Amino acid sequence: MLSHKKYFLILFLGLITSVFAQQRNLTLKQVIDIAKQQSPDALIAQHQLRASYWEFKTFKRSLLPSLSFDGTIPSLNRAFKTYTSSSGAEEYINQSYISYSGNLRLNKVIGLTGGNIFLSTGLQRIDNFYDSVTTNNYLSTPINLGYRQPLFNFNPYKWDRQIEPLKYRSAKLNYLETVEQVSITAVNYFFNLLSAQVNLRVAQINVSNYDTLYKIAQGRYVSGKIAENDLLQLELNYLNAQSALENANLEFENTTFRLKSFLRIKDEENIHLIIPHPEKFNQVNYDLALKQALQNSSAILDFEKRLLESEANVNRAKTENGFNANLYAVFGLMGNALTLNDSYHKPDDQQTLSVGLEVPILDWGMRKGRIKMAESNADLVKTSVDQERVDFNQNVYLQVSEYNMQQNQLVIAAKSDTVAAKSYEASKNRYLIGKISVTDLNIAQTEKDKATISHIRALQTFWRNYFELRKLTLFDFDRMIVLDVNFDEIFKD
Repeated sequence: MLSHKKYFLILFLGLITSVFAQQRNLTLKQVIDIAKQQSPDALIAQHQLRASYWEFKTFKRSLLPSLSFDGTIPSLNRAFKTYTSSSGAEEYINQSYISYSGNLRLNKVIGLTGGNIFLSTGLQRIDNFYDSVTTNNYLSTPINLGYRQPLFNFNPYKWDRQIEPLKYRSAKLNYLETVEQVSITAVNYFFNLLSAQVNLRVAQINVSNYDTLYKIAQGRYVSGKIAENDLLQLELNYLNAQSALENANLEFENTTFRLKSFLRIKDEENIHLIIPHPEKFNQVNYDLALKQALQNSSAILDFEKRLLESEANVNRAKTENGFNANLYAVFGLMGNALTLNDSYHKPDDQQTLSVGLEVPILDWGMRKGRIKMAESNADLVKTSVDQERVDFNQNVYLQVSEYNMQQNQLVIAAKSDTVAAKSYEASKNRYLIGKISVTDLNIAQTEKDKATISHIRALQTFWRNYFELRKLTLFDFDRMIVLDVNFDEIFKD
């Protein structure tokens, strides 16, 4: 039989093993990878990209030939209608008939001109009922070829053929930028929890240290080696450390919950974060960063799109409500007979040609006013884009400078953390032998804690700057490649 002590020891070891078995160690890279796969921000970005994909696909298909059918099968009519006799008198006659019709139409938009070409075929039939007699009549249209062309109207297809591809390319680049923004968000959640984790460990160490110091001080106070004020100061430090530990534990739980919620990780898993020290430092060249940003950023495509849209609005203002003309031409064959076969035998040709004009005579200057407003808005857009281009270049410069500077700041923070930790240990040992006061010990402990948190914050700033630079340029400066993803996987139905 096992003794009680051995039994509880085995039980305690089992519990410890269980806790550590459920603990999940995560690096910054792993957190970012999980965020890109299953965070709400990443999933929303995918849905938005799919919407842009189908919008562009719909636009492209709108320029392809379309085939349509319309028909009436059947239409029953029975009513009295007026009839003019040979003598000129108006009489009522009873009409009773069933009509059928069907038309097949192939249509194609001519994007360059804004015109429309069509090819159609159709058939109509009427069954008349009168005096217990039924007669049939067929009207066939074996072929109709037509063309409709606005001559001086606004052509939306011309502008859409330039703007829609830009919008789609911009949507793809914007998705890549959103992925990098997900990385930035993940960095913030990661370091918020890491700071809480480090704070908790510091608080635990401080409680342990002040517990030891307070017990030693009690013995020294009894022997008369220290004053009561020093003892009370250490007791206060011990109580403050306990309070700080409770607050650190609460903050750790809150930040753990936020990270789990963002990553959609099961709540029962315990997370322990690994401090992400950079493997190497790369100084980023500004000219290279600017070149990649100008080539890859969605903002550049957005500038082009806005300029094109402003030009389109000017063109719309100039062409609408002005001199307009429409050309409509049709050539086809048509046959009429009492039987279906005869209606297709030797059909007659038919032609239609019409030109419609619309000439404004007096509009009190409204058209001129619309043109002036459109031109003014276009100038405003151009001025705004020119300024935003300058700001964009400046932003690239600042991002590069901040990233390069942060590397040195990180080295300083790491050294300060090491020095402060060693200084505190030395101060604690000197206090134990009575060489320094409690006040000096408190100062050393405060500096140690500040240096530790400052190191973590410097790491956070470094990694955030790293991914912000990637987002701005869509370029990986470690591997020297343009960022990309497999869009076919995202677009799969």
